Amino acid sequence: MAGGMEYGTECYCGDVVDIDKNGGLPKPESDCKTTCPGDPRYVCGGGSRISYYAWSLDDPLYKWTYATGNAAGSYKFFVPGVVVPLITTVGVNGKVTFLEKHGTGAPNSTGAYELDPSQVGNFSAAWRTMKGLKTDVFCSAGITLPDKVGRQINIGGWSGTSTYGIRTYWPDGSPGSPSTNDWQEDADNIHLQRGRWYPAAVTLSNGSMLVMGGQDGSNGNPVPSLELLPQVGPVITLDFLQRTNPNNLYPFLTVLPGGGIFVGYYNEARILDPVTFDTVRTLPQIPGNVNNPGAGRTYPLEGTAMVLPQKAPYTDPVTMLICGGSTVGNALANDNCVTIQPENTTSNWTIERMPSQRVMPCIAALPDGTYLIANGAQQGVAGFGLANTPNLNAVLYDPTKPLNQRMTVMANTTIARLYHSEAILLQDGRVLISGSDPQDGKNPEEYRVEVFEPPYILSGLPKPSYTITNKDWAYGQSVTVTVTSGNTGSMKASIMGAVSSTHGNSMGQRTFFPEFSCAGNTCTVVAPPDNKVCPPGWFQLFLLDNGVPSNSVWVRIGGDPASIGNWPPSNAFTKPGV
Repeated sequence: MAGGMEYGTECYCGDVVDIDKNGGLPKPESDCKTTCPGDPRYVCGGGSRISYYAWSLDDPLYKWTYATGNAAGSYKFFVPGVVVPLITTVGVNGKVTFLEKHGTGAPNSTGAYELDPSQVGNFSAAWRTMKGLKTDVFCSAGITLPDKVGRQINIGGWSGTSTYGIRTYWPDGSPGSPSTNDWQEDADNIHLQRGRWYPAAVTLSNGSMLVMGGQDGSNGNPVPSLELLPQVGPVITLDFLQRTNPNNLYPFLTVLPGGGIFVGYYNEARILDPVTFDTVRTLPQIPGNVNNPGAGRTYPLEGTAMVLPQKAPYTDPVTMLICGGSTVGNALANDNCVTIQPENTTSNWTIERMPSQRVMPCIAALPDGTYLIANGAQQGVAGFGLANTPNLNAVLYDPTKPLNQRMTVMANTTIARLYHSEAILLQDGRVLISGSDPQDGKNPEEYRVEVFEPPYILSGLPKPSYTITNKDWAYGQSVTVTVTSGNTGSMKASIMGAVSSTHGNSMGQRTFFPEFSCAGNTCTVVAPPDNKVCPPGWFQLFLLDNGVPSNSVWVRIGGDPASIGNWPPSNAFTKPGV
């Protein structure tokens, strides 16, 4: 790395190779005559002259690993698609729902489809056309409900009545066994209090849903507020969303172990009180990039975010990870990830450089505790025709490694995944990669569906397997699993939250490494201790043997404290009860 000062107050940094690429030449030291305003003992460049400094230590500031062979993972074609999805969700029935915006697919498209990953060798059996959507889901939010059947909910949408939309689907069937249920909607009677295009949603500790942000329609007025589902109280206006409009859409929402709600938006973040929704702590500004420290992280300057793993006994502060994004104006994509421990009152953001610039990325949390960064572009912002230079490379982020050494350059795809692309974890440990609707005249609407196979899939090591009877856990409960293959002496468990993937936002994502012990082939998993460490919901349970995950089983943790199973109050919705 290199850096320098010009005209006393202008600061630049980058790579040494960039100097030669841009025709930079050494000049006499005497040309630099402007004193530094912060300390006049030093010189900070001059007119068209940079006081140049280079990193000279033997160890570079950052190190990337360049994986080869199976260690790089692999992109593989999975199945021909029937739709260009804007949101994907892995259901508790082992299948994946695809929702599209109106007008993307064929003229007779219903806008909703379900993929059975076990049937990808048989196209007609792999895809099921779903019905029931009455309004347009374009740029909506989605999560999996904590009710006893794991219904999926889709919230908001594009234009008019659609922006108020509340839609649910009760996943039925199983891999290889047909599903018959459809989406359900009653737009006249069950709807949001405010219309929302580009909102975000999260399940709170009490089991209710928080819906935040958005606009009132296509490029319309901001909706700088939050509301709760089931409806409790009025809409609450959020001045920080009003102030940062329009660069705060699809804000990043996470319930923190201390009970507060983390909100990441534009280039800011804060913690809200879970009862009053007042600001408890305003975090330091999220750093941008060397070209613009104020670069943003949420739509349309779209980055992606995750909660890093929480490990028993859950005493370590939780860490938030945000990667990629872009800048207002010249649309230079960010080339870094940032992390912070939001509940640590002395913490600040730490910057880690990525191997390449990336806007509109997606992250998929993997069961071994690593994170796959994929999709996006190297220049531009999110939206139709607003980005170029697709980023075809995958990056693996490993938070167990030292800072600035956590990223590994993985395999490349040949398919551009730009605006409206997704990445989501399947039950066999692979990552489903889908979508792309750039409308840029260069890259197609992308129907092909890929999978990324992480190195553990290609390692040649056997996958462990297990059986489990109890799939409905109370907090702190010890649950028995029977290992049917694998070495229990080195085995551990991971618990992965149910995710809906859209616009770089993985709503519902959590990763837990719970207390785990074995006596012979009988093992015990201890559920997370409470609803703040782990808000109620559905999770994939993996066992890992030498880093290789089993196929997962869906379990529910924390029950249904908000009685979502009895909601919504309309006969148009089939409700499972509590």
